[in-house]
Amino acid sequence: MSSLDHRLIDLLVCPLCKSGLRMLRDGDGRPRALACVADRLAFPIRDGIPVMLESEARALPVED
Repeated sequence: MSSLDHRLIDLLVCPLCKSGLRMLRDGDGRPRALACVADRLAFPIRDGIPVMLESEARALPVED
């Protein structure tokens, strides 16, 4: 699966604070992570599936 259904993205929220998520894309425009701006975390997308676990999230750099 190369792209995520945008209806699914609209339903997903941060598992920590329940705020909305922003799609992060790689240089080719493919989804790479869902970002929570409030918590400054990015949840990875693997094989087209968002991994919404706090233990898998990475901290967002200040410029993202």
